[in-house]
Formats: sequence, structure tokens, C-alpha cells
Amino acid sequence: APGRRGYSGVGAAEFLHRSIVPTMHYQKSLPRLPVPKLEDTIMRYLNAQKPLLDDDQFRKTEKLAHAFEKGIGRELHEQLVAQDNQNKHTSYITGPWFDMYLKAREPVVLNFNAFMSFNPDPKSEYNDQLIRATNMTVSAIRFMKTFRAGYLEPEVFHLNPEKSDTEMFKKIIRFVPSSISWFGAYMVNAYPLDMSQYFRLFNSTRIPKPEKDELYTDEKAKHLLVLRNGNFYVFDVIDRDGNMLKPSEIQAHLKYILSDNSPAPAFPLGYLTSENRDTWASLRKALLENGNEEALQKVDSAMFCLSLDDFPIKDFVHLSHTMLHGDAANRWYDKSFNLIITKDGTAGINFEHSWGDGVAVLRFQNEVFKDSTKTPAISPQSQPASVDSSRAVQKLEFKLNDALKAGITKAKQKFDATVESLSLNLIQFQEGGKELLKQKKVSPDAVAQLAFQMAFLRQYDQTVATYESCSTAAFKHGRTETIRPASVHTKKCSEAFVKELSKHSTEELQNLIVECSKYHGRLTKEAAMGQGFDRHLFSLRYLALAKGLALPDFYQDQAYARLNHNIISTSTLVSPAVQLGGFGPVVSDGFGVGYQVQDDWIGCNVSAYPARNGEEFLRCVYKSLEDIFNVLKGKKVSS
Repeated sequence: APGRRGYSGVGAAEFLHRSIVPTMHYQKSLPRLPVPKLEDTIMRYLNAQKPLLDDDQFRKTEKLAHAFEKGIGRELHEQLVAQDNQNKHTSYITGPWFDMYLKAREPVVLNFNAFMSFNPDPKSEYNDQLIRATNMTVSAIRFMKTFRAGYLEPEVFHLNPEKSDTEMFKKIIRFVPSSISWFGAYMVNAYPLDMSQYFRLFNSTRIPKPEKDELYTDEKAKHLLVLRNGNFYVFDVIDRDGNMLKPSEIQAHLKYILSDNSPAPAFPLGYLTSENRDTWASLRKALLENGNEEALQKVDSAMFCLSLDDFPIKDFVHLSHTMLHGDAANRWYDKSFNLIITKDGTAGINFEHSWGDGVAVLRFQNEVFKDSTKTPAISPQSQPASVDSSRAVQKLEFKLNDALKAGITKAKQKFDATVESLSLNLIQFQEGGKELLKQKKVSPDAVAQLAFQMAFLRQYDQTVATYESCSTAAFKHGRTETIRPASVHTKKCSEAFVKELSKHSTEELQNLIVECSKYHGRLTKEAAMGQGFDRHLFSLRYLALAKGLALPDFYQDQAYARLNHNIISTSTLVSPAVQLGGFGPVVSDGFGVGYQVQDDWIGCNVSAYPARNGEEFLRCVYKSLEDIFNVLKGKKVSS
């Protein structure tokens, strides 16, 4: 219906939808992220340390923790609470967390950037590269325009959608003042989520600077950046009146870029964004001094980066490599996101992580997928507009001196070597998923995490520091909290399955799984409610250093360092738009585990460097899932 989608004079929909409730209606009244009680944090910290330490180590760590709690930790905690009370417009984690990302000097690619790949368009003829690139670009612009106009539906987590996700409720809540609207939603069991990150999706980039990078956003810019074959192109997608270019014109410009047979540049600039941040900062300074200011400004302010790759996707492993890192010549890793579309129309998003978390990116992907597949702007029969693309499309040229050429060459060597050493492996476990687990009254996420613990024990005979990210977007300026899936319960259960199977009856094993599930459920709930321990301890440490204090002994404990050396780093997502997601290991001897638990299958995507064998790990994960499912079905399992 034209009214709902908001058509402009030219007949192309300018908006995805027009929400009755304004996008930012709940933002003002969102609850604040709580600072946990110090004694709760210390107790949770010790619970997480227990499975990783022997008795002597644990006693030492416990002693340091209690001394910290009574002494310097208490002082720091009180200062943090006082500081938080003076900054009610934000959360206590915001400053330290931005700093953590922006001060990190490692390359963003593989260390911080993550990817999520789109499902193919259900109509196969729409998976042509040009058609899909046009439709997704149009949907992305619609998303941006809808968000900026305040028409995007607010992001709300509905516990009881029959009551809260209704026209009736929306019509009432929109008249409740913003300052109290959150409470109205809360009354019907709906939890509005923080949307403060969304504005950084567009026209944004991370600028390398010595010691600490900067986030830059220019909402006035109207152009798109397109990379193909290492060449950079820009063209306007919004006109002077703020209307979107006709889809047929966007199609014409993309077709022009896809048929440009300029050779790949000998020194592709994209590699610089894969460098160490200080190295890249000094090379960027040299670029600016060498007369590239205007071209870089175009790159930095572009709405987003559309990367068109000239090859089809062979399989899921190739897909993961392409979306996680690909060829750095054809990426600009500093942009808030790169929308990548390959020769066969396979699409994905690689996003920079400092500006925001998966929640904002996932909402964007869900909307773009839905819009581009359900109401595509062009069809395989559509003809590109007869416009002069050679005038509308500008190819960016960069002036490079010998020092810059040497810098690019070195960046390429480093990047190629790192990528060469990275392995990616996938499995799909087809013998059950969410449905069966819920029937058996166990948490699907807990079972996946238990399988990772069991697998690592089987492969390496160890229980190690494990990280699962959990969004705290239910709070104003919330980011993430850590769930610590390795517990005394998972350790006991894993040892029963891996080392002493014959000693336990099926019923005993079932009970052990249920214990793990209950405990994991509790940890998840605590983390989502801002009651984890990791961000609190992180903020206290940050505060001590900011005040110029000597680092408290508690933080110098080897056990603290080991707990924060996350060998198994995990993140999950389930979405109708996303086929799979993944990220690099966060430490050189670690695994990066992206997983999804679907109704009747479980998928897992693992990254590793040579210090670890990802393929073997996944074999062990498969075996663990098989054993867990068999036990839950009441079958006997063999070692």
C-alpha cells in the first residue's frame, strides 16, 4: 500500500515502512545499566575461575579476590558508582568499551571485524550479481531513510507478543510521553532495546590515529562507495531534495562499474585498512600529505561500502573466507560495514566492531533481506535507465609515492601470510535441534556450549577460559556482557562423558545435562540483566589506570590473565535472513566459534590458527552433540 511504504513522485518506495511508534520513542526512558554489587561480582568471578584452577591456585586467587573486595576494589567500586551517578545519560561501560576498541592497535580484520552472510534470495533468478546488488543497495538506502525519518519500528523484545506486538498497543503507547514510555511497554512484558548505535551504520568509518582511533560520521554525504577489482568508485544515491535515485539508475551505474575493464591497481589501497593501526595511521597521514585528501574524504563519508567480487562461491568454507576477510584489495575494513556481493549473487556483511554490536547489524540485515526479497526494486526483466553513467560515476584515483607503495606492499605481505595461516571449518549436525531440546526441557544454547566444553576436553584434555557474548541492549547505551560457559557443572558433565562413561547410567548423565542447562540459563539471565562480572571488573581496572594508580595485585594474578585469554570465543545468532556468521580467534591459540541452533539442526563455524586444529575440534563437537542427544533420547552411548 502506497501510504504504508511512502512513495515518492517517481514511484519507488523511499521507506521500508512507517511505524506508528517513532523509532526513538523509548530511548529516553530506557533503564540504566546497573553497576553490580562488588561482592556479587567477586563471587561470580570465583565461580568462573573454579573449573580452570587446581586447589592451590584457587586458594591463592580466592585470597587475592577477597583482599581486593575489602580494600582497593571497594574504593574503586565506590568511585565507579559515584561517577555513574553523575553520568545518567549513558552507561558505565560506554567510555571504557569504546576506548578498549579504539585504542587496540591490532588490525581490525580477523581480530575484531565479524561477518554474517545472507541467505540466497528464494527466487533463484534474483541471485544475479547486478540484480541483487541493486535490490540490496536500494533496501539499504530505504532502511537509512526510514531510520533517519523516525519511521523505523523501534527494536523491542516481546515476551508476550499477543499483547504487546499489536496495532492496538502501538496506538496507545505512542501517546505515552518518551520519558515514561518504557514503563508502558514493560507493563505488557515488552522490553524496548537501546538503538543509540544505529546512526553509525551509515556514512561512518573508523579513522586510524596514533594510539587511539576515531569514529567519524558525516550524515550529509549522499554517495555510495563501490569497490570492484581493487578500484574505487563513488556515485550519489540521494538527490539534492533528499530523495533516493531511481532503482533503474542505481542499476545502470552498478552495471557500468561491473563492465569497466580497468586493470586492478598495482598497489591496492584497501590493504592499508588491514594493517596495524599505528602503522596505518602514519601511512594515512602520508596519503593526506600526498594530495589524497578529497579521495579519502569520499571513502570515509560514503553511505557504506559495496564490495563486488568477480568470482562465484564454491562452498561454505569459501563463503566464510570471502566474507570474513576476502581479498583486502576489494574491502575497506574501516567502514562501519562492507556489503559484499560475489559473482553468483551470494551476499554478506563484514562489519567493524567498535561502533556497535551484532544487534544493530542483525536488525539491518533482517530488514534489508526482507525488503529486497519480498518487494524487490528491480526484477530480472528490468532495464537499466538510459543515463550517462560515465558522468555520474567517479572513479577515485590515489597519488602514491614510493613510501606509500612500499607501505601497501608490506601490508599485503602481512595480510596474505595471516590469512594463509587461518583455517575455517564448518559442521551441520542434522540429528536434532531446538525443538527436541525444548521437549526435553533443556536450554538449546546450554547444550551447544556444553558440546564445546566436552569437545575441548576430548581433544586437549583441558577445561579452558571460554567466552560467550550476550547483549545488554535492554539498557541505555548497553553493549555486551560475557557469559562464562565453562563451569564446575560443565566440567563434571564433560568428564563423565569423555572419561568415565561406563561408570554412569543414562539417567545420571541426563541429570548432569539438566544441571548444566539450569546453571547456564542462570548465567545467561544474569548477563542479559547487566549482572555479569566481566564488564564490572574491566571498568574497575580501567578506572585504576585512569587515576594513575598502581595496578592492584588482583589484576596481576596469573589466573586473572588466563581467564581473560579466551581460548574458546563464541557467539550465536539465529535469523531468517542469515545463513551463517563467524569471526577470527581472539587469541593465537584459540578458536572463534560462530554457531546457530535451528529447529532441527545445529550449525557451527570455527576459525583457528596453526596452534589449534579446528577440523578435529569440530569432529569432537559433532561426537559430543551426538552423545548428548542420544542420552536425552534415553539411548546408551559408547565412548
